[in-house]
Amino acid sequence: MREIRDSAELKRMSVRELNALAEEIRAEIIETVSEHGGHLASNLGAVELTLELHYVFDLPEDKLVFDVGHQAYTHKLLTGRLQGFRKLRTREGVSGFPQCVESDCDAFTAGHASTAISAALGMARTRDIMQGNHHVIAVVGDGALTGGMCYEALNDAGQSGTRLIVILNDNAMSISKNVGALSRYLTGLRQSRGYRAFKRGTRNMLERIPVVGLPIFNVIDRVKGSIKALLLDDKFFSALGFEYMGPIDGHNLRHMIRILKRARDYQAPVLLHVVTQKGKGYTPAEDHPDQFHGVVPFFIESGEAKEEPDVQTNGEVACQRITELAETDVRICGITAAMADGTGMELFKQHHPDRFFDVGIAEQHAVEMAAGMAFGGLRPYVAVYSTFLERAYDPILVDICRNSLPVTFLIDRAGLVGRDGDTHQGVFDLSYLSMMPNMIVAAPRDARDLRRMIDLSILVDRPMAIRYPKDGDDLGPGIRSQRPIRVGEWELLLNGTDVMIFAVGRMVQNALQAAVELMGHGVSAGVVDARFIKPMDTDLLLECARKVKLVAFAEENALRGGFGEGASAFLQREHVHNETLFFGVPDFFIRHGSVLEQQRECGLTAPQIASAIEARWKTMAE
Repeated sequence: MREIRDSAELKRMSVRELNALAEEIRAEIIETVSEHGGHLASNLGAVELTLELHYVFDLPEDKLVFDVGHQAYTHKLLTGRLQGFRKLRTREGVSGFPQCVESDCDAFTAGHASTAISAALGMARTRDIMQGNHHVIAVVGDGALTGGMCYEALNDAGQSGTRLIVILNDNAMSISKNVGALSRYLTGLRQSRGYRAFKRGTRNMLERIPVVGLPIFNVIDRVKGSIKALLLDDKFFSALGFEYMGPIDGHNLRHMIRILKRARDYQAPVLLHVVTQKGKGYTPAEDHPDQFHGVVPFFIESGEAKEEPDVQTNGEVACQRITELAETDVRICGITAAMADGTGMELFKQHHPDRFFDVGIAEQHAVEMAAGMAFGGLRPYVAVYSTFLERAYDPILVDICRNSLPVTFLIDRAGLVGRDGDTHQGVFDLSYLSMMPNMIVAAPRDARDLRRMIDLSILVDRPMAIRYPKDGDDLGPGIRSQRPIRVGEWELLLNGTDVMIFAVGRMVQNALQAAVELMGHGVSAGVVDARFIKPMDTDLLLECARKVKLVAFAEENALRGGFGEGASAFLQREHVHNETLFFGVPDFFIRHGSVLEQQRECGLTAPQIASAIEARWKTMAE
């Protein structure tokens, strides 16, 4: 496609040229995502909407805030990032989400849902205080409206009267199927045939009247008033203080441009309800928008993945096991926050639909509901990505841990996650969960251990968090062990007399490989699987640390407040003063790239661990 540098180029185009550009953009998105993976269906559905916004508003002076950013690819292609987009989600290319460091046109760095209205309201109020005159627009998907922060922001914005435009991009889909009363409400608005038939019939009739027919229709369309109130129930948003417009066909460029210009002139909060088709323009994505939300590289002709995974994801392993346990234990129930497919909970839903609960993008609610279930005698399993669990910190600490409730957290996408970038890395959970009283924090080294952890969790009468990376093969081929897993008990996998590496989760494999490499250089290195971050196996920690001169701690978690800091502090209190090395995630946000690239950036690959230990050992010998 042609390189578009700024919106000034679009403003010189006719509607026909804009429609042609929309098809070029779709082809570019499909081609790039088929090669690098990414978010496909949502971006295909937002092509015209993004063109319309760039055509009507003046970026970067006007501020365009995307919720999540799953739909920002067209925006990147319209702001001079074509070449970077062609290397999407790689180290050399652009991020899959809006990033302020990439362009002045990215008004807000996004990545999580339900944040855009709050951020946009903050920008609008800043404009008012600074006596500016620019526009602020928030683009929010209907899936994001299942998150409570949206309602807090809508309530505040509506009562404030601040000039703000909220675009509700309603494609009837989130990552998983939308749930809840609001989804049914929006469906009612979309399907309000009475209003649509009235409007279509009135226009057809008036267009037959020469000269004055169409102007009369435009006046009626602007007035709306009582006729629309009777035929289309838009009172929800109006009651919040917003001028409601819609539902509007987001793919109709001419009509949408006219509506956006009208919204631009309002001196009060406006909500435009725009209906789009997720996956538009690519048949496989149109037919299966949920499957084409986030995709791996695929063949364009068929939509099939170029490399089919030959192992289960760890989420599927975990949820398969709780599904099996639930056959004989009626207390077990499954909870997820709009991530049934991504976390593997879809299997539990199929087998135990009466005990499965998808609450939408509402992690705090999911956790609080789990607390209520546990109070009532159930055994809830909350399946959630590590990066999204951060939103539920308060109910985990105050209600679940304080009451020591038997809720198990299945924490998927823990550690480094690769191409989704800095907003999605799961590298903080060990730090904040392990400081909570009564919480058990575990990290299995492989899929076999993960199943055994699930079996253990049903026997534990207190909160438990089990964290694991996405892909089953990320945990390695598995290390067979006949020893039963007990809470707080580690396992010595390899003995050493010079160095001992205490490793967590996926890093156990890297530690073993590093130990083998060190042996080749004359350094005797042992490895301990420190599968419980809390409680720690302090007996084994002391025993192993006292017989070596150098100890190392390896984890895919932030070094600050992580496993290594806690274990080292315990050794200091016990007056065991070894030389110490820490391997983990440094104090910065990790950018997008492959997991291997991210491990290299953090010094976590097996060769890097071995090299750092060997260098320290040589220094100690001098």
